[in-house]
Amino acid sequence: MRSESEMYNLILEIAKNDVRIKAVYMNGSRTNENVPKDIFQDYDIVYVVEDTCSFIEDKDWIKVFGEILYMQYPDENPNFPPTDKKNSYGYLMQFADGVRIDLTVQSINYALQHIREDKLCKILLDKENILPQIEAATDCQYWVKKPAKEQYLATCNEFWWCTNNIAKGLWRGEILYVQDMTNYCVRTELITMLNWKVGILTGWSVSTGKSSKYLHKWLSEEEWQMLLSTYFDGEVDNAWKSVFAMCELFENVAQFVGEKLGWEYNVKEGKAARGYLEYVHQLSKND
Repeated sequence: MRSESEMYNLILEIAKNDVRIKAVYMNGSRTNENVPKDIFQDYDIVYVVEDTCSFIEDKDWIKVFGEILYMQYPDENPNFPPTDKKNSYGYLMQFADGVRIDLTVQSINYALQHIREDKLCKILLDKENILPQIEAATDCQYWVKKPAKEQYLATCNEFWWCTNNIAKGLWRGEILYVQDMTNYCVRTELITMLNWKVGILTGWSVSTGKSSKYLHKWLSEEEWQMLLSTYFDGEVDNAWKSVFAMCELFENVAQFVGEKLGWEYNVKEGKAARGYLEYVHQLSKND
């Protein structure tokens, strides 16, 4: 795998030698000092260009970056929302040596309008001083945000309300539905609540990363193991155990968050929802 210095040299040399490219900036994990560094971090690169058309029409130009194992043109994907291809066009490239570059070519006007939107931004090259002065890269816009009371109560309600769908799905043996309802509804609220706990513990000054992948850094070992236990396989009995663990973890964390923020956790709601889960769990298929 090519080293970081090799990749930066390559990215900048390509830009320096192509008159169409006026500037280069980078964002993503490689500009975030709080992210652990490793060899698999993507290079999220933007080339600021006079006109994107020539880059789009002749897609072979990207071969200069190396042997591409496979790739994606996200702006050509009909399953994605339409984009402004004339002003911003992307190439997601996985190379044979393990390096990945997520490259975007942007028109000058587009770059000037959007460069400040992501604070994890660092200018690497500006041939003609066309880009504005920007602050040092920071992940502050991704820090866990303190919720409003209404958000807290809605999160609690959504968690408990959706558990009844899990209960019915498990009773019916509909494991695909249960997995979907768990991962995209109930677990979403659990992760949100855990993030709020992290926010409280850190004074709302950290990001837990994409998909909360760094959440384990701030949880106790017991909490972390309990969270892991909520991920289950295709067996209904195992799913029931995981769901009850999820309920226990959520209730503990929700009470902590509510207490620290001065809000009353709805004990009655949680007790009723857990009671319904227990009822369905014991319910015979003949009933």
